[in-house]
Amino acid sequence: MAEQPSSKQLSARAAAASILFQVVDQGQSLSQMLPRVLPQVVARDHALVKELCFGVLRWLPRFEAMLQQLMDKPLKGKSRRGHFLLMVGLYQLFYMRVPAHAAVSETVSATHALKLHSLKKLVNGVLRNAERQSEQLLTAQNGNDSLLYCHPSWLSKRLKAAYPERWSEILEANNQHAPMWIRVNALQAQRSDYQAELQTLEIASQAATLSEQALCLEKAQPVHKLPRFEQGACSVQDGAAQLAASLLDAQAGERILDACAAPGGKTCHILELQPKLAELVAVDSEATRLKRVGENLSRIGLQAKLICADASQPEQWNQQPFDRILLDAPCSATGVIRRHPDIKWLRREADIEELVKLQAAILKALWQQLKPGGMMLYATCSVLPDENSRQIAAFLQQTDDAELVPINSDETIAQPGWQLLPGDNNMDGFYYARLRKTLS
Repeated sequence: MAEQPSSKQLSARAAAASILFQVVDQGQSLSQMLPRVLPQVVARDHALVKELCFGVLRWLPRFEAMLQQLMDKPLKGKSRRGHFLLMVGLYQLFYMRVPAHAAVSETVSATHALKLHSLKKLVNGVLRNAERQSEQLLTAQNGNDSLLYCHPSWLSKRLKAAYPERWSEILEANNQHAPMWIRVNALQAQRSDYQAELQTLEIASQAATLSEQALCLEKAQPVHKLPRFEQGACSVQDGAAQLAASLLDAQAGERILDACAAPGGKTCHILELQPKLAELVAVDSEATRLKRVGENLSRIGLQAKLICADASQPEQWNQQPFDRILLDAPCSATGVIRRHPDIKWLRREADIEELVKLQAAILKALWQQLKPGGMMLYATCSVLPDENSRQIAAFLQQTDDAELVPINSDETIAQPGWQLLPGDNNMDGFYYARLRKTLS
């Protein structure tokens, strides 16, 4: 029997408009809002809600520009959700294969669920005009970089300065749909065997060259369709993030720290590659996020010591030095915008300086918890040099017992670490730097 919406449920368009209002106007993250609102939508429409939200956030400035042309004045106050409902309509008209009449009628219908009855005629009129004027609306955007790349100007300027040859490539990659990567559990299966098993289910994948457990699926799949997912045979994790465990190279009998560990993908991967550790300690400052680490460990059948604490204050929760430390530092997340397009509009340039200070504080504090001869792997999902190569270069200059252990041959003390950019090998943007604590 077909699933029928109840009177308390939202249509996909109404749900998307509500989420977008909370994200853009109220500063809430998309990853927080989707789980709150999706339960109010019939399950078959969940993918549509996500597509509408991600699409509008990717191309937000284009829709703002269109609405400026289509409307005499913007919607404000209690009508503000209508502004985002119009964007939902525009996204369908210009970027989806939804028939125009259906896109308009379904979007107009959503005014009822949003209690915006007075906007019904306006929404209908604006969207019908957009359909009629589509060619003019698109032509008006030509030659405008801010509408071509749809990034905030501060971020575009920083990327142009940092990557003068590749900045446009990075911006374009940020606006692409991110592929689904999985990590095959080395304790349970060889990657080639698991890939063959996927193939029998008509799930095509490509094996990564940089990570021995990584498979990139040609088409995203619900996790319940992945063989033995609930038994821990694989996990969802981007290929770039999967590099952390192999670069850390934990050895049997060692005590390992995974700092800022949530949601636990790297924690689990470390244990999958080296199940004979003396102890793995996973620390995160947010209890709800740390709970996810525990859930991921439990699904796979692994164990770690979980501590909810401030990574910059390790003396409060640790009394024994570590052989190796993975510091997955808090960062701007500018390398994972394709997975989280709201980052473009939630992150502020002023945030970068504060993040750099926090990273430096955690780096300095955790270095004191590392054994002489021990190894630290510093990681971020950022592409900004201030958080990455400049951060590590400054630390090396200020820290007498720290030495760079190059990952690649072209690293120098002045330009340390390995920067992966969004789209490189179809992976997210990530940065890694490996440091050793000298014995003397």
